[in-house]
Amino acid sequence: MALAVLVLATAIRHRHRVPALYRHYLSRTHRERRFLAALAFFLTFAIVRLLAHAIRSGVGPFHNVEIGGRHIHHLVLGILLLLVVGYGWLLQLGADHHAMSRLPERVIAILYGIGAALTLDEFALWLNLKDVYWTQQGRASIDAVLLFGALLILGLLGGQFLRALAHEALRPFAFLRRKSP
Repeated sequence: MALAVLVLATAIRHRHRVPALYRHYLSRTHRERRFLAALAFFLTFAIVRLLAHAIRSGVGPFHNVEIGGRHIHHLVLGILLLLVVGYGWLLQLGADHHAMSRLPERVIAILYGIGAALTLDEFALWLNLKDVYWTQQGRASIDAVLLFGALLILGLLGGQFLRALAHEALRPFAFLRRKSP
């Protein structure tokens, strides 16, 4: 949390340099997609948790979403978003790195982060097949979010290193990839 406050304060203080730093380190790279997905994931998780607490406490205008008397969990929205992202991937939206606009690629990355957060925030629900959000069993959702968030950060910060490490680990099995005559 302290790191997030430090980053936010620095971004506000040096707001004229932030776009240049973004363009230099992230724009036009594969890292941008990972960064946007991770940012969307963590922001969505924080917002959803705040809204869930507000709904439970009866604070503000927030309430559960119900259709025909049935409570619709945000897990459902997450799954739908992940299906849309998967279909977008099949259509290769944002796959053209020479396109004039990077918007489709960025939107797909952001939607992926949002969908993953909405889905994993209710991981305990799909694990237990009952609503355990506010119980001790609900802690599994927090664990799943932390684990997946750590993987997102590892992918963002250590992608090239991890690929090289995997390549080295698989080197003894290189003979399996060779084509026989």
